[in-house]
Amino acid sequence: MSFQIGSPVTSAFNTPATERPPAKRQQSGWRPPVAPSPYERGAPVGQPQDGYFAGAPTSVPQPPTSRSGLPTPMSSQQASTPQMYGQPSVDGLNQQFGQMGMDGAGSQPVRKKKDRHAYHQIEQPQASAQQYNGMQNGAPNGQAGQNGQAWQQTSQPWQSQSLNQPPMPSPMPQGTPISMDSGQHGQQGAPGSNRVDPNQIPSVPLSRDTAAEHYKTHVYPTMEQHVPPPATTSFVAFDQGSASPKHARLTLNTIPSSNEQLHHTGLPLGLVLQPLAKQAEGEQAIPVLDFGDVGPPRCRRCRAYINPFMIFSNGGNRMTCNLCGHPNEVGPEYFAPTDPSGIRVDRAQRPELTLGTCEFLVPKEYWSKPPVPMRYLFVLDTSAESCSRGFLQGVCDGVLAALYGDDLTIPDEDEDDEEEVEQQPSKLPPGARVGFVTFDREMHFYNVSALLSSPQQLVMSDLEDPFAAISPEHLFVDPAECKSNIVKLLKQTPQMFYNIKHAEPALLPILQAALATLNDTGGKIICSLGSLPTYGPGKLFVRDKGTTTTEDSDQHKALLKTEYVGLKKLQADLVKAGAGIDFFLAAPAGGYLDIASIGYVAEKTGGETYYYPNWSYPRDTLRLRKELEHNVQREQGFASLMKVRCSNGLQVAHYSGNFTQHTFGADLELASITQETGMSVTFSYDGKLDPKQDAHFQSALLYTTSTGQRRVRCSNIVARVSESARDAMRFVDQDAVLSIMAKESVAKIGDRSLKDIRQALQDKTVEILAGYRKHSSGGHASGQLVLPEGLKEFAMYSLGLLKSRAIKGGREPTDRRIQEARMLKGMGPAETSLYLYPRMLAVHNLEPGEGFADDTGHLKMPAAIRTSFACIEEGGVYIVDNGQILLLWLHAQTSPNLLEDLFGEGMSSLQALDPNLNALPVLETHLNAQVRNVLLHLESQRGSKGLAIQLARQGLDGAEYEFARLLYEDRNGEASSYVDWLVQLHRSVGMELSGQKTKTTSEDVSQTVSNTISSITGAVWGGT
Repeated sequence: MSFQIGSPVTSAFNTPATERPPAKRQQSGWRPPVAPSPYERGAPVGQPQDGYFAGAPTSVPQPPTSRSGLPTPMSSQQASTPQMYGQPSVDGLNQQFGQMGMDGAGSQPVRKKKDRHAYHQIEQPQASAQQYNGMQNGAPNGQAGQNGQAWQQTSQPWQSQSLNQPPMPSPMPQGTPISMDSGQHGQQGAPGSNRVDPNQIPSVPLSRDTAAEHYKTHVYPTMEQHVPPPATTSFVAFDQGSASPKHARLTLNTIPSSNEQLHHTGLPLGLVLQPLAKQAEGEQAIPVLDFGDVGPPRCRRCRAYINPFMIFSNGGNRMTCNLCGHPNEVGPEYFAPTDPSGIRVDRAQRPELTLGTCEFLVPKEYWSKPPVPMRYLFVLDTSAESCSRGFLQGVCDGVLAALYGDDLTIPDEDEDDEEEVEQQPSKLPPGARVGFVTFDREMHFYNVSALLSSPQQLVMSDLEDPFAAISPEHLFVDPAECKSNIVKLLKQTPQMFYNIKHAEPALLPILQAALATLNDTGGKIICSLGSLPTYGPGKLFVRDKGTTTTEDSDQHKALLKTEYVGLKKLQADLVKAGAGIDFFLAAPAGGYLDIASIGYVAEKTGGETYYYPNWSYPRDTLRLRKELEHNVQREQGFASLMKVRCSNGLQVAHYSGNFTQHTFGADLELASITQETGMSVTFSYDGKLDPKQDAHFQSALLYTTSTGQRRVRCSNIVARVSESARDAMRFVDQDAVLSIMAKESVAKIGDRSLKDIRQALQDKTVEILAGYRKHSSGGHASGQLVLPEGLKEFAMYSLGLLKSRAIKGGREPTDRRIQEARMLKGMGPAETSLYLYPRMLAVHNLEPGEGFADDTGHLKMPAAIRTSFACIEEGGVYIVDNGQILLLWLHAQTSPNLLEDLFGEGMSSLQALDPNLNALPVLETHLNAQVRNVLLHLESQRGSKGLAIQLARQGLDGAEYEFARLLYEDRNGEASSYVDWLVQLHRSVGMELSGQKTKTTSEDVSQTVSNTISSITGAVWGGT
């Protein structure tokens, strides 16, 4: 069937701006002036230039303003993003799956009086080209020029270039209008069909690709859109007062006014944060503001920081907090008068009053210790296992690449002293210093000062009372000044310890001595380990002997957490000193490392654990090198504290992530925080929200930058409040919901059985779908499975979570299970989404133009395909990437010509390929260039994990099993396929709506699939 478009209700924008009642200035729902929309039309488009947009206007368009001085709200057509990202035709599905569909509610009554809110406009305008109050298709008729702000250092796309208005989707009726039902509830299924066609159900790859294509040429204005782009989409955000989705995502962008309405949705009310998220090219840099010794203005009651939504009154002498409503007196150093509309006259010159994300330099009262640039301490395992398997060699090469890249040339010592040699800078931030320590049964400190002709080693063998053998002043050096000795040390270390093999390394006393060097300054420890530390105080034992018979036994749960008092005390001391730790672990031949204990220290300090379960030299050296480079060179901070504040009527209920929180309500402590660090916070109601006002949230991160500045990064988020749960479901952020569910699920590992965690996740999925079906979707036949528009792919993602190593059923090494659980807790939304549903590309079907720049200068990516063996073609070659590992799968019948084009002359069979291949050779063939460009694009979108190819040749490589596991739409292990999972959800939702509670797990679905399919594909549509 074709999509049916109902008659939308009339927009409230038909009321002239001059007839609207003026906004009450003392309400926290007041909307401040926003930056100009980049979607204004009217200026001609020039030739394509470098960047996202073309053509340079002479002025920046400004939204029209009302007589009160406030900008008139944007039109819904102008504000909304495409509500559906290109799902496939659904005609065939109605005949196969009966009435399973995605449908919504009927039209909602028009508000007689429009409340001025942050940015949501529930009513949809009519789909015509006629003008509304001087606006045509949502574009203002009049435009006011505005010069760039004084604080803007570089011109941005929205300042220097004009835009065509983006193509807007057809207006939709209220609810979710895209339905998979034919309108005839008694219609027979397709003749001979007894199974749902997987190609006709919601497609994650199609949804991602369509959104990515849209945002190639459109920016995302943060105060005009309803739902943020998908987390995996690369987009340019335009900060208009509410923070970019890269930094903060709300699960519900329209918040129910009461706990009862929230309960009807079944969704958590939460915020997913990634405070230091990397910005895209073309985005304005986050301003760093200095208020001197006074510090940034703050509310005296709730201690919220100044933000665009605070209201100034009494001529500018009073500042009312948008979070708690407390009136504060404005200090003389921050005073500025207000105009007749109540807006400060200097607002346009104040980034903290116009941008959702800002940074403030803070005075000494915010310091726990004098801030200094980052100290990196490299602690390298030189035990027998690490040396003999090439892990030490790979780490040393990776550290050199992280510090100097490929330039390892050392100035000639015999050069004339009078001739000055130009000093090449290192890859580290300015002022950062490095130190080096190696260990086995002893600890070796190195003095690599430029004053010495060669590195100097000092040995600390006292493991009972460990100490730093070299003072921090001599241990930590400038990597550029001491390049000669550092290069010598790292090149000689693998050879030096190859003949001195101590089989058992110590760990706890080594880390205690390393902490002693960072006690006064804070910093980061980067530690490599190649075998279980079974020597000295705090030695570990092989706890997992493979004898556990069930994953839900108390013995198995104990293996997923640590009880070592020494490691817990070490973690507390590291957090107190502001020193984080990252581990690089390589298991001995896939053996046991007790990551549950070792990784606990990294988890609680905000660090990260990199794990190589099947380390192979030289196959994994490229990935190790890239991860070390990224680890050192990325944006990061240390000695961090974090707090989230919210509006009256809400309160913080729970935090999830990798950090330390001593008591409920206390600040989060992160000894280390990076651009990939993600966390979530959920809220509960302690009252009822006023629908006439907005809900506000603010996250504040106090941290020391890697260059030695003490700053606070504030992100402010605003959302509309509604009395209707139906409105909330229309503006749900699928990625935020999944992130919170994933983090809270894996946080229970070790305390609850895995079976209970999976059952709770399934019950929550059913609760959300049943709540929408009951309260928001309108009247439908009882045999329908109705999926919310904003959660079309939610069922597939939840199935991916059930199939993840963290909580999947069946046998799984405890090291890998707990490693991926902690990884999920610390991921941002983009990494989480890709982890829960990998990206799969067909290399053999690339079009000639794919893998190269298109007419706009962007890389034309091939369309992703479903992760199902049903999509695999004979003789095909496929890339599968889940953000952590990238597999190149080759069918046994792959064409010899394709192999030679991809890998080079003579590589005409799978057996001829090197199993240790980790990167494509650089060839002059068209296919080789295409695939290399695609891999570069995928690498640019990854998080902290390096991209290196791992071959999975059919019938030859063990990685083929990992390839099969990543085909999440297929049945594997004890988990069901995507189609069977939808059938199970349909059955469970039906029982929930009928008042029956079902406890059937996804593992049991295979026993009921055939019965369920027959019950919902028959001629008569009844309840299950």
